[in-house]
Amino acid sequence: MRLINQKESRPIAFLLAAVPFVLILVIYMTASHYRLEANPADKLLPALESMGQAFWNMAAVPNRRTGELLLWKDTWASLTRLAYGIGISAALALVLGVLIGLIPKARALLSSFVATVSLIPPITVLPILFIVFGLGETSKVMLIVVGTAPVMVRSIAQAVVDVPQELIIKAQTLGASTWRLIVRVVVPQILPKLIQAIRLGLVPAWIFLVSAEAIASTEGLGYRIFLVRRYLAMDIILPYVAWITLIAFLIDRFLLLASRRRFPCAHLQGEDL
Repeated sequence: MRLINQKESRPIAFLLAAVPFVLILVIYMTASHYRLEANPADKLLPALESMGQAFWNMAAVPNRRTGELLLWKDTWASLTRLAYGIGISAALALVLGVLIGLIPKARALLSSFVATVSLIPPITVLPILFIVFGLGETSKVMLIVVGTAPVMVRSIAQAVVDVPQELIIKAQTLGASTWRLIVRVVVPQILPKLIQAIRLGLVPAWIFLVSAEAIASTEGLGYRIFLVRRYLAMDIILPYVAWITLIAFLIDRFLLLASRRRFPCAHLQGEDL
């Protein structure tokens, strides 16, 4: 039997998925052991016990100066900014994407502009955002919007274009207005694509969020990582990176599960990644 036709059982699939993570963990533990054996004061590859203790201190031990649990404070700040940024981007993608994909005049007006804006490296706009919006929350949220909205708009516009024309023609034949056509035909067809666009947009959104927090912030996961790097505190940096990765993974899986349950027909063609 060809490899492309071999289907593994669920337990085997779980074990195969775990192999890369276990391999990385073993490699890290081995390298950490030999570095600490040669130099117990080495900070580059701290032992798992040291990272666990540092993570516990950040998550469960109140800060001496403020009395706050820093991990949860940073997590809440970052997730709030991420939610606002992605929420605004998703709303813009839905509105502008439908207009560009469905209305010829809107496509002529906005398509080239959105395509051009999507090519601007968002990090280069960060100083402008700080000047215009200040160093507060607005500039950080706007960086996420600038970095994710244009690409999401183009994705949704293409999804609208891909809506079967027979559906559009049938709705018009039955007397549907443009508004009813959008609400009753187009939007239900593209909602799975919107969720997919959000999932893809979360990757750059995290990058822009951490970058903004590192430059100008007093709380947040990115802020904490860049704050402790001056002390070479890898026992805090590495757990924070793992924590961000876990949060991003859980959000992605939640969106995928919600899409599967709400729009099962959109997931019949193949396995979702």
